[in-house]
Amino acid sequence: MGFMGTLTALLYGALLVYLGGWFQDRWIGDFSLLLFLLALVTFFYWLAERMYFAPARASAAANAEAEIAARRADLAKQGIEKVDNSFSDAARAKILAQPWWLDWTAGLFPVILIVFLLRSFLFEPFKIPSGSMLPTLESGDLILVQKFAYGVRLPVVDQKVLATGEPARGDVVVFRYPPDPRIDYIKRVVGLPGDEVAWLNKKLTINGKAIETTALPDYLDEESHKYTQQLRENLVGVDHRILLLADRPPFVPGAEQFPNRDACRYSAEGVACKVPAGHYFVMGDNRDNSVDSRYWGFVPDRNLKGRAFFVWMNFGNLGRIGTFR
Repeated sequence: MGFMGTLTALLYGALLVYLGGWFQDRWIGDFSLLLFLLALVTFFYWLAERMYFAPARASAAANAEAEIAARRADLAKQGIEKVDNSFSDAARAKILAQPWWLDWTAGLFPVILIVFLLRSFLFEPFKIPSGSMLPTLESGDLILVQKFAYGVRLPVVDQKVLATGEPARGDVVVFRYPPDPRIDYIKRVVGLPGDEVAWLNKKLTINGKAIETTALPDYLDEESHKYTQQLRENLVGVDHRILLLADRPPFVPGAEQFPNRDACRYSAEGVACKVPAGHYFVMGDNRDNSVDSRYWGFVPDRNLKGRAFFVWMNFGNLGRIGTFR
């Protein structure tokens, strides 16, 4: 198989081991890093193909054709003209054909590069893993996230290099989970830097002003077949629905230690926080079934990945496809 074939087989083997362990939850995968490495490795194969391997195959085909032509000329001098040693198109194609290890590396580079650029700078797909954002987003929804909504960031390192906007109250955002940045979370922005956010007796207050809610018909969870109290919340101009459990007490159980925890005051009625500069307070729409800023603190601006805006597929319910707020 040759050195390059063996090397490529080992690289593909390592990729399968990594994906297999990720799928079996033996470790947390980093798809951005994986895509970057795939683009980098296939680029080197693509460059080697353009600079070395393709010219080498073309030279070998030319030499083979020249050898056959010289042999025919020698035979012609000897009076032998009818010989079956022509250089056919099939023979040329066989010499010029890429070996499998180039076809599966250099041949994939343009596709991987396009996916990497689209995913890094324009739109990234995510899958909703739980019901913490019900009724806005359901478990199994496949969504798109606008990566440039809050700034252009370098891939992998997530370093902002160009500011394009800031989150607004009511935005549904995807971010790296502050206690473990390897994990992506999705919640709704409730508090901006400098805001006083209070969740007391299951009522949301921002800067001393109670957020308006309107009762809606109870929500039926099709998985659990249970009804839940449903309200329409007007979050400073952004109308959306939330869910509350009537039998769930208002206090926040098991709140963790987190940076700037002294900016929050916990009581039997709930929690009130002053959002630090450069941070955001986020909550799930399924308020009593969401572990969010009430439990683990604020989301730093550097952890933001983008604004979620579109459900592009739900294999269990095609009617879910469309925009949301």
